[in-house]
Amino acid sequence: MAEWFSAFEKFARRSVDLPYAEEERGVSHHPFEERNIHPKLPVVVKNLFDDGHYAQSTFEAFKFVDRVVAALSSTQDSGEGLMMRAFNEVNPLISLTPRASISEKDEQRGYRFMFAGAMIGIRNPRGHEHSMRDTPDECLDHLGLASTLLRRLEAAGHSVPEDA
Repeated sequence: MAEWFSAFEKFARRSVDLPYAEEERGVSHHPFEERNIHPKLPVVVKNLFDDGHYAQSTFEAFKFVDRVVAALSSTQDSGEGLMMRAFNEVNPLISLTPRASISEKDEQRGYRFMFAGAMIGIRNPRGHEHSMRDTPDECLDHLGLASTLLRRLEAAGHSVPEDA
């Protein structure tokens, strides 16, 4: 019997190292931490997510991305038009790459369409459709994309303001 207790004790002590052990000990991580959501997204994005308003959380995040790009490009424009002008691969308002090689031009162009597509396909439906519903995972996926776009701006040397 003593061997059984000894084996059980060893197992129990090792279980602390399991990935789910923190949660069982009362230490939990917010999904924003798990998904590495950009910390400069406005607090309202997290508050709406926590309250179950996933589509509105997504909408607020992409409104923020839109305002960041407008601020960095010194314009009052918005949406698809702003993104297409701001990230134009020939004469951009915001450069993400030096655009010296074909790959750098392609990357600038690709992000141009990613930013514009996010405004058209993610932000706009949530701003125009009052019955839009998202699941928590859909919202986190959208916020992950918003975070990727913001981090790409930072990687190119642009500062993301906290109050865009």
